[in-house]
Amino acid sequence: MDTGNFLEEPYPKLEKIAPKAVFVQAKTYFGGGEWYSLDLDYKRVAGILSDVGYQGYVAIEFEGKENAETGVPKSVDLLRSAFEI
Repeated sequence: MDTGNFLEEPYPKLEKIAPKAVFVQAKTYFGGGEWYSLDLDYKRVAGILSDVGYQGYVAIEFEGKENAETGVPKSVDLLRSAFEI
């Protein structure tokens, strides 16, 4: 499940595919995106995954323009907070 694949109304679409998810790619866009940016509510995404019993990995797919040295740690903090890890 790639969280950045749905540019319009992502949550109903993520809910639809969540039961089939075996791996999750969480896109983050610190510094703005290269092609587009989404302001995703990762607490909501975590809830969607929890509701279907997802217990797999969540990988960061950092697509922001910010330097990776600062953007990736921000992404880790964001996702840890959202998924309460």
